[in-house]
Amino acid sequence: MALTRAGRLGVVAVLLAVTVLAMTLSVQPETQHTVDEVMNEPGKYSEGRIHLRGTVANGTIGDDSTFVLEGTGLSLRVATSSIAIPEGFEEGKTVAVKGSLVKDSDGWILRADEIKTGCPSKYESAE
Repeated sequence: MALTRAGRLGVVAVLLAVTVLAMTLSVQPETQHTVDEVMNEPGKYSEGRIHLRGTVANGTIGDDSTFVLEGTGLSLRVATSSIAIPEGFEEGKTVAVKGSLVKDSDGWILRADEIKTGCPSKYESAE
């Protein structure tokens, strides 16, 4: 039994919809945490990779490949020695950092493997 052209298009549309639905359901969203949330219970986040958002603290970008990421009340040192720093990375800017949270002799540190900055032109007003 041969399908009409409309029938074939209907079958293709249904298969495409099922494929898109399966792809959407199989993707696990990565939860982004705040610095304050993580530093209230750092041991809870020390297993595996973590995704944080915070503000680069003023005066903390140094030659030692670290900076401090601030939340509203707490902060965390971030080590960047193994990655390239993106354009737009500046003190006082909000950034997203992915990496591993580890405890060292000075306390907790996030060993970054990715840093993302926002697009400034998107958020600045036109003059």
